[in-house]
Formats: sequence, structure tokens, C-alpha cells
Amino acid sequence: MFEKIGMLDAIICIAGEAKWANFNDLTEADYYIGLKSKLMGQVNLVRIGKNYLHQSGAITLSTGILADDPVIKTTSAAMVNGGIHSFVQAVALEIENGIRVNVVSLGMVEDAYEKYKDYFPGHNPIPMNKVVKAYERSVKGKDNGKVIRIYE
Repeated sequence: MFEKIGMLDAIICIAGEAKWANFNDLTEADYYIGLKSKLMGQVNLVRIGKNYLHQSGAITLSTGILADDPVIKTTSAAMVNGGIHSFVQAVALEIENGIRVNVVSLGMVEDAYEKYKDYFPGHNPIPMNKVVKAYERSVKGKDNGKVIRIYE
């Protein structure tokens, strides 16, 4: 993909999956779904994508509230989100060429409310305009190594 597109100013990743199930039902293979898809998918995007960014470019990864406020059936997803938060903070110390790496961590987004509302009782859905502003902050701002949390 990068070879076809060429050099970029910013990369945003909102991809990745993790298994949602009760802890007692999760197998090692279930944990590897999130580790391979969401965690290593985003780590590899940074590893490879940095070579296709202009100087002072930005990479924005995505997680969610589960890293800080897990709910039932999210042991695997919470673990992966927390790992991405730590990765972003650490890689920002070493990445070169003025490239910035941040992660946007969202609460339950309005568009997903109907699907996930039973997992998040009492949580306020995040309006899409707040979601867009969080990604805009990461791309156009000066933050580096930040977890940009939008939970309310």
C-alpha cells in the first residue's frame, strides 16, 4: 500500500480486533487474535509507516476506554489496548525524523451505542464531532507519545 501511495504527512489507524468473551472461556488462541490483529497490526504500521512519512509527520493509533475502565468480557481487549498505550509512550522516545506517534482512546462512540450499550451501562456515548477533534488534535497538534482520552 505505502509503495503505491508514496510519501504521506499522516497515518491514522482505526483497525484491529480482539476477542470478547468471559475470562474463563478465553483460550491462548483467543488472546492471540488481539495480539496479532490490534496490537501488532498497529505496531507494524508504525514500524513500516514511519518510512513513508515526511519529516515531522504524524501517526495516530486507536484504542478505547477498556484500557482504563474495562467491562465484563473484555480481558483480552483491555490488555491489548493497555499494551498499545505503553507502546506509544515508549516509541515516541525513540522514533526519528520528527515523527510524532499518539493514540486516540475513545469511550463508546454514538454510532456503536445500540450494539454495545448493554456492555457499558451508565456510559455516555461520545459524539462523532468529539471523535473527529481527537484525531485532528493528534495529526495537527504537537503532542507526541500521548494517549488522547475522550471518555465523556
